[in-house]
Amino acid sequence: QVQLVESGGGLVQPGGSLKLSCAASGRTFSNYAMGWFRQAPGTEREFVVGISRGGGAIYADSAKGRFTISRDNAKNTVYLQMNSLKPEDTAVYSCAAHGSIGSSAIYVQENDYDYWGQGTQVTVSS
Repeated sequence: QVQLVESGGGLVQPGGSLKLSCAASGRTFSNYAMGWFRQAPGTEREFVVGISRGGGAIYADSAKGRFTISRDNAKNTVYLQMNSLKPEDTAVYSCAAHGSIGSSAIYVQENDYDYWGQGTQVTVSS
């Protein structure tokens, strides 16, 4: 089992920045790929970015050039640095872990992930 806890959400003005954190426990963090997803009210959950065990990443078009994912295996934490935030970035952001140990892939589909955090609210508004 893997437990994921997100933090760092909040209210920010358009153009501002936030850094989300996702702390993992329960299994060796470095063994699995991670991802961030978001869900705005009345919409489906959507992929934001995924990171492999080795640190490679794939970004959704909406996140390219503005968001950066990173991982610190020593701290069992994955981060999402979000810059130049827009009102349309408002959503609940959730991190997820792919449970297959040893995979070197990056996953972009929601159903590729086995473990989910509870989410953290990000609101971009003036």
